[in-house]
Amino acid sequence: MAETKPTATVKATSVQAKKSSNAISWLAPILCIVGGYCIWRFMMGATTGFNEPDPAGGFWPHHKGPKDAFHRIYEGGIIVPLLIGMFLMVVVFSIERYLTIRKALGSGSIADFIRKVQYHLANKNVDAALSECDKQRGSVANVMKAGLRRYKEMITETGMDTDQKVLAIQKEVEEATALELPMLQKNLVFLSTITSVGTLIALLGTVMGMIRSFAALGEEGGAGAAGDLAVGISEALYNTALGIGTSALALIMYNIFTTKIDSITYGIDESGFTLTQSFASLYK
Repeated sequence: MAETKPTATVKATSVQAKKSSNAISWLAPILCIVGGYCIWRFMMGATTGFNEPDPAGGFWPHHKGPKDAFHRIYEGGIIVPLLIGMFLMVVVFSIERYLTIRKALGSGSIADFIRKVQYHLANKNVDAALSECDKQRGSVANVMKAGLRRYKEMITETGMDTDQKVLAIQKEVEEATALELPMLQKNLVFLSTITSVGTLIALLGTVMGMIRSFAALGEEGGAGAAGDLAVGISEALYNTALGIGTSALALIMYNIFTTKIDSITYGIDESGFTLTQSFASLYK
């Protein structure tokens, strides 16, 4: 009968779940849409910016004769405040992601940090490697620190063989990574959604404006209505301009942040490889 190798019990992970608030995820879009309406209604739609203001006012006053280009955007219609709100969302979530990813990058170069940890591990100085993690304070350092703690425990562990110890270190790194990555990718969905949806909403506003313009042309008739048609089309195209500009900005920011996240992810993968290979070679 073949000898059955005892299975060692791996200690529970020391990694603690990060506490993060989801308030900005649902509150920011609402506030941005409200802010977009306020900009459109009370700034672009200010009565002082029109030659023929609508005295009735209300939710959507029908002012006529804008005095400048800024107030002419108001006549783009009710889609304009939605587009302004989406632009504000891009700004808000770009700032939020910038601050989060900047914190996740930590202090100093990730590559230099990993090289320092490799040097200390090669000299079997785990405490010095942990000290480097405290100095770096980024996502890579958080994962590395969790792995180093288990690494230090496995050095003195006598009930497990080398393969089991390496597996325990690898599992700790994977669990720490699973807690770090969602924090990095959070709220990027808003930027990716606005990238594709912004242009479509702008096109909707343009089509609605064109419908109104051609309907007015059909009602009035005559060559005199051609000037009004041209004005109406130019006003409708403000929707397209706002939507394209918003989508372009969202796409640029999304690509910037995903590039930063990819560099952090690569550093995390390299840190896990460093720990397992170092332990396997030094503590056979």
